[in-house]
Amino acid sequence: MNRCFNVSCLAIAFLTLACGSVTTRAGDTHLTVKGDQILLNNHPTKLVGLRCSNALVSDAATGDLIAALDVYRAYGVNTVSVFLMGSRFGDVKGYLPDGSLNPVYRDRLERILRATDERGMATIVGCLYWSTSKAKEDLSAWTQADADKAVANTARWLREKGFRHVILDPDNEGMAVRAEGWSVESFIRAARTAYPDLVVANNTKQNPPNEDINMHFGKPETGKPWLDSEATPDHTPGSYWGRFSKQTHQTNPQFYNYSRIGRYTAEMKADQLKQTRDELERFNGYVFAGTWLQCGTAERVGGPFTNPGGRSMLGSGDEEDAAWNTDIDTIHPDAGILWWLEFIKESYGPRP
Repeated sequence: MNRCFNVSCLAIAFLTLACGSVTTRAGDTHLTVKGDQILLNNHPTKLVGLRCSNALVSDAATGDLIAALDVYRAYGVNTVSVFLMGSRFGDVKGYLPDGSLNPVYRDRLERILRATDERGMATIVGCLYWSTSKAKEDLSAWTQADADKAVANTARWLREKGFRHVILDPDNEGMAVRAEGWSVESFIRAARTAYPDLVVANNTKQNPPNEDINMHFGKPETGKPWLDSEATPDHTPGSYWGRFSKQTHQTNPQFYNYSRIGRYTAEMKADQLKQTRDELERFNGYVFAGTWLQCGTAERVGGPFTNPGGRSMLGSGDEEDAAWNTDIDTIHPDAGILWWLEFIKESYGPRP
């Protein structure tokens, strides 16, 4: 699927957005879809993002993300994603049983959205996160109508606040529709009824007719944008969201955080950089996901982390005794995502 962007065009688009020359004043960021392109303030662009799914766990975590936004922009990042429910080991309960937004998490989300709006950045807002997170434990009586109401309430709140730089993701990876037999088409309809101009995504394996964008689990479709909203590396020992990042938790469920936080083998990094390059060339965006950005606070970790961290020079996956695989439940001094951010800046991002 050719999205009519070459590397030079990408670099120009990222430079323009990251340096702020598109947005003329705070609160003026506007994201729309035209055919198979995403437009930010009427300029076709590629979304280069970071998945910060536990950014609402505390006032401090929210503040840390906001404080990091200018750093991210300096590397060429123009998008972040945050979630009203979830994420694993964070258990944000963004919805009350009646489908209304929990004011604690709603207010934190508003702080982030105002900050990204002022900086000309796009934001993906996730609604439902079902999976094994404790975030849904008070919602066991929900029906399709209840879930529709929660999605609609989110969209209505975004409209009332005047946020126009948002992509709404009603159901992360189709977890809720798969577990409960619900319809993402109904979620999308509810969101659009509440906020007709809102860009709404499909992140499920269902095939609704009414989404604006497909992302991650949503299948690429001719004539519509597609982006990977949760991009992780292949060539990972034990798979990234499997044994590699959950080894201790899988052995002992009482251990409530990730293992190997922010660690990457040489092969993992090479694969993720190739993915980044390929998907930005072919599609509409790439949102980096990883334990560095998404870890919880438990087990003396104190996450999630918003600083770039290190370059993860921790050896090959063929070396079982290398640094990537030792003391796996501690934070290694070279753990982090600086290696990816430097690649983005060198390949696409702002330059002096």
